[in-house]
Amino acid sequence: MSPSVLTEAGGTMAVQVGSLLDDLDFDLRLELVAGASGRTREIKHARVHRPGLALAGGTRKLDKGRVQLLGVEEMAYIESLEAARLSDLIERFLESQPSCIVVADSLVAPAELCLQADTAGVPVLVSSVAADHLADRMGELLQEQLGLTENIHGVLVDVLGVGVLILGKSGIGKSECALDLVVRGHRLVADDVVVLRKRPPATVVGGCSPLISHHMEIRGLGIINIKDLYGVSAVRDRKKVELVVELEKWAEGAEYDRLGLEDKTTDLLGVGVPFMVIPVGPGRNTSTLVEVAARNLLLKRQGHHSAREFQARLVQVISENDAPLSSSEVVE
Repeated sequence: MSPSVLTEAGGTMAVQVGSLLDDLDFDLRLELVAGASGRTREIKHARVHRPGLALAGGTRKLDKGRVQLLGVEEMAYIESLEAARLSDLIERFLESQPSCIVVADSLVAPAELCLQADTAGVPVLVSSVAADHLADRMGELLQEQLGLTENIHGVLVDVLGVGVLILGKSGIGKSECALDLVVRGHRLVADDVVVLRKRPPATVVGGCSPLISHHMEIRGLGIINIKDLYGVSAVRDRKKVELVVELEKWAEGAEYDRLGLEDKTTDLLGVGVPFMVIPVGPGRNTSTLVEVAARNLLLKRQGHHSAREFQARLVQVISENDAPLSSSEVVE
């Protein structure tokens, strides 16, 4: 778990304000201008709040522990106030204990706000991003960090744009399968430990711990760095999990799916994800099978279910062959 993501007693998740400044993925363009002592203040709500008319009517509706975003409308109202009234408004605003205050649209944070925020230890951040876009981006970041998380033993690979989570017992060949896929031009996301995060409403995104990012453990070779060996195009930091493949040692007499008519799913953080079991045995190229599984999933998304289409043709041929003879055919 990232140092900026905290778990309180009872399982409540919180994110430190400093993580907003450290993020490089959501293009927030944030700069700290006041309240530096409050970098460790906690954000407990994923939804960014724009106070709007709450500024004019008081601050009773402002929730504690939430990011407060000031855009053009809010700043226009603030700038219209006399000094004494502005000072009183900011004092009450800070008493509502926001996690931080963000001024968007390349606007300048009022000097009085910065002064009181420094005293109260409430970070004031400014950004050149428009308020609506900034709220969306920050919301995505907070949803990701405050959502359900789980660490799972496996390998996550981006195969033709499909995030494939490969599971199986230790030594079954998960990493070797992923390495072969990388050699074929696909991309490694995580090896050994996959960090899963739920994004509302029903998406699971997988990533890797920064400590082992881009690395793989291959028995006989040791630890290798995929980024150094194959370049930046062979890795990525996170990917939506769209298919789960479990590798299982081939067992004589075991029942395996031979038709593929039924689309199975497995539960990841409360989200149903397509699932299949691939038996591993001599002469079976596991990486080829995983790649074909990803291609087949893409085909299904386009409305082509090969197994069901084959079944429909087979039923049609059988019904035609078993059709009763017409009267003319009987006479002949």
